[in-house]
Amino acid sequence: MYSAEISRANPTSFVFLLDQSASMQDQIGSGEGRRKSDVVADALNRLLQELTIKCAKEEGVRDYFYVSVIGYGATVGPALGGSLAGRDLVALSEIATSPAKLETRSKKMPDGAGGLVDQEIKFPIWVNPVANGGTPMSNALTRAQSVVSGWLNDHPACFPPVVLNLTDGESTDGDPTNPAEALRQLASVDGPTLLFNLHVSSDAAPAISFPDSDVALPNQYARTLFNLSSTLPDHMRTYAQQQGCAVSDGTRGFVFNADMTSIVQFLDIGTRASDLR
Repeated sequence: MYSAEISRANPTSFVFLLDQSASMQDQIGSGEGRRKSDVVADALNRLLQELTIKCAKEEGVRDYFYVSVIGYGATVGPALGGSLAGRDLVALSEIATSPAKLETRSKKMPDGAGGLVDQEIKFPIWVNPVANGGTPMSNALTRAQSVVSGWLNDHPACFPPVVLNLTDGESTDGDPTNPAEALRQLASVDGPTLLFNLHVSSDAAPAISFPDSDVALPNQYARTLFNLSSTLPDHMRTYAQQQGCAVSDGTRGFVFNADMTSIVQFLDIGTRASDLR
């Protein structure tokens, strides 16, 4: 399982579920002094940019991946902005050419003399931070089922879709266990859909990355998300180990109390597909 070649003829899909509830206004627990919604949106925008760079060839960005971003808070629905607004699934080449806006940001760059200097760069924005309403996670997982089911009908031999849920807490529309299980049961011939969860907390506790047990997790919300998460496939587990994570055969795609670094690492590992052709 999880060995299908990813190519323009046999692409795969990523579905991002983005918690946009009111509690995402709170500061992240890692002491960065930033709102959870801002940190998560930044990490997701950075990942989308890196995916487009990874798939860029001389003739342009190749559509190895199709992307869905579903926000859930006051409403549940597509969360990409600009000309892509309202669409459930978008080819990566369209992502590349259609950011909602470009922001000017400062980035540390080498100065050629062994030091660093601030340099202004243009940072593409596809997803804006939102924090409003409850946390209808069960509804979001059901919406993801619809997207993934349609994708698999059209791409039965693909590398299985990967669903990444970025959230800060408890579902407010019922136990998400059943919709999560139904989502994970959707499969291509290469294996079941992968569901990974990132728990962004206001707690000051240390991050717990890619555990194989829920014993060390401090609350029921985190334990629930751990138990909803798929086991990492071999190639993702190997990559996680290379990135310094302690892994085992039971390692799951779950991170608790992530800071910005942990979020970027989580997204990188969670979207680590097999070799592109």
